[in-house]
Amino acid sequence: MATSPLPDRLAAVVAAFRAAPPALALDLLLEQAHRVPPLPDELRAHPDRLERVAECQTPFFLATEVDADGRVHLHFDAPEEAPTTRGFAGILWSGLDGATVDEVLSVPLDVADALGLSRAISPLRLRGMSAILARLQRQVREAAGREAAAP
Repeated sequence: MATSPLPDRLAAVVAAFRAAPPALALDLLLEQAHRVPPLPDELRAHPDRLERVAECQTPFFLATEVDADGRVHLHFDAPEEAPTTRGFAGILWSGLDGATVDEVLSVPLDVADALGLSRAISPLRLRGMSAILARLQRQVREAAGREAAAP
């Protein structure tokens, strides 16, 4: 389970999931799928700026931006037919969009376990969710100049 302190908005989402009865975890996840905003026009016009997360069973793409104030902005593209993956993206967007670079990088890769999702979805999907967060954090580190971009 995640042990690092989470950014406040993400911590609130985690608390809501943890407070829910186990039977409702999947329903809560599916509700989050509706929180993923559409891609901005710039990314729709240039889909090559999105990075695919190959570890996901479904075609899942993401792009991150760090603005001049050091705030992170997240963009996700996942089909409507992949509601659990979109749900996790909705959780990340709700909890991390507009957060600082340090807040985003402090999120442990096992945050899906902290949400209690292991009781509702398969280990394969959990690995995909961890891969989404890992890819997102790598992009944020690169955008913030904290590590060199991969070749």
